[in-house]
Amino acid sequence: MAGMHNGEVSTATPAATEPPMSVPVKQPRLLVRLFRAATSSVLATAISQVTLIGLLWWGAVPALASAMAFIAGAIPNFFIARRWAWGRKGKPPVKGELVPYLVVIALTGVASVGLTTLAGWLTEPLGLTGLLRILVLDAVFLSSYAVVFVMKFALLDRLVFRRGARTPEPRSKA
Repeated sequence: MAGMHNGEVSTATPAATEPPMSVPVKQPRLLVRLFRAATSSVLATAISQVTLIGLLWWGAVPALASAMAFIAGAIPNFFIARRWAWGRKGKPPVKGELVPYLVVIALTGVASVGLTTLAGWLTEPLGLTGLLRILVLDAVFLSSYAVVFVMKFALLDRLVFRRGARTPEPRSKA
């Protein structure tokens, strides 16, 4: 008889009293993750580009424009890449994913903003103005994204969303 041990009948079932075990997140293969992360980065870059060009057009200094552009792309990129590239669902754990993501993004953001700011300082004595200056700064911003993407992907893949990390699934109230 099920639930019987040494002549005593147990009324509690282990499955009903214990929370279900967390299951490791099944991640897509490395090349699929790389492709998906690159695709979400392209979308984030497009958002950043619109922000950067708009702010530069309105006369913002390169440091402010590139910082705001980076943030404008980083926020949607976190949610898209987390779900699509690394297969994460539910609320992100603050210490396990959100804080490490912010550290990685901050490091890569400093690189992108720094390169764009440096380009602004270097082009200032050349007297570049208007659309030509915007194009030069934008080219540097885009180039830094390409270089920084490889570093960002490696850090996110190996540290933030590493294989075997667990994200609790939301419980249904059924």
